[in-house]
Amino acid sequence: MAKNAKLLIRAGYIHKEMAGVYSFLPLGLRVLSNIVAIIREEMNTLGAQELHLTALQDPEPWKKSGRWDDKVVDNWFKTKLRAGGEAGLGFTHEEVMMRIMQEYVQSYRDLPILAYQIQTKFRNEERAKSGIIRTREFLMKDLYSFAKSEQEHHALYEKVKGVYAVIFERLGIGKHTYPTFASGGSFSKYSHEFQTLCEAGEDTVYVNEEKRLAVNKEVLNNEVLADLGLKKEELVERTAVEVGNIFEQGTRFSEPLGLTFKDEAGKSVPVLTGAYGIGPARIMGVLVELCSDEKGIIWPQAVAPFKVHLISLGVGRSNSERSAEAFYKTLLQKGISVLLDDRDLRAGEKFADSDLIGIPTRVVMSEKTLEQGKVEVKDRKTGEVRMLTEAELLGSLN
Repeated sequence: MAKNAKLLIRAGYIHKEMAGVYSFLPLGLRVLSNIVAIIREEMNTLGAQELHLTALQDPEPWKKSGRWDDKVVDNWFKTKLRAGGEAGLGFTHEEVMMRIMQEYVQSYRDLPILAYQIQTKFRNEERAKSGIIRTREFLMKDLYSFAKSEQEHHALYEKVKGVYAVIFERLGIGKHTYPTFASGGSFSKYSHEFQTLCEAGEDTVYVNEEKRLAVNKEVLNNEVLADLGLKKEELVERTAVEVGNIFEQGTRFSEPLGLTFKDEAGKSVPVLTGAYGIGPARIMGVLVELCSDEKGIIWPQAVAPFKVHLISLGVGRSNSERSAEAFYKTLLQKGISVLLDDRDLRAGEKFADSDLIGIPTRVVMSEKTLEQGKVEVKDRKTGEVRMLTEAELLGSLN
């Protein structure tokens, strides 16, 4: 079992339902929600509109694009309808978006459009592996762009690429994540993946650390190196996880599905589209792989389930127990998220659980610390321990 799955299950973040299918428990949902919130904030800076598309898919638009055939897409989940016919569980949503946009795009004045969703996807992977990094049911942010010209499309593409870099920086994996040149298929010379260096990954990339870019092994050759102005000896082979990708699609989906607009001359022209994905749950798994030690998880501040883990070492209605409850309420009133551990367990058990759960700041209240008028504060990442008054701690958390 992958390290991320072991730690997340032990710490009570997720529950494994079956191979490649995980439920997110209260702690896990808080982390996932924090990751999603950062992604949503940055998508909104683009002026993108959020929507929520159906997971259950009508085969007709997929037949028009040629992607309903299992020989073309081999990881569909499909089912027979009792009323007759078939339906599929969406693994992406280009076809659906084209059909929707037909109702809203008629003129060049209607473009550009950016629309995104954060929704569950289904892929019938032959082999699910690496914990929540590769699963059969997963959360995905998929953004779609619609443009009237190559110039407009490329401006959107570059804008999204820049925002992706901001997202990964905010999530705490920026220094490990590289824009990576990959195959553009039939749409463009290259697509861009965002690969996070991680031993749990299944991709091989060649990294130029000075230029902060990488090339996927699948496209690495002399022509590509020359095109990108790179030398093989400047590149380092690394294992990585693809946490995001952006694709130019040209008219691959708009033409077969009839998504056109009238240009300034009144001519009917196919819309140019792009697709941009990020896997929030996959990022959560990668964070655990990168941000953990022998004791457990070490969450970055931005995604941690709580800011403070408050531990009371008192029992019954002791002074420390009452003080912990009062300080817990104070933290909440200050808008500081806090998890209170007031279980009747030994200190060592509580400390071990705290290290496993990985909340950034651990605060211990005991009869001993209260005699000093202070609380014990430990930084989960650095291991630094300080004795602070409640007022000093509140000041450091704001």
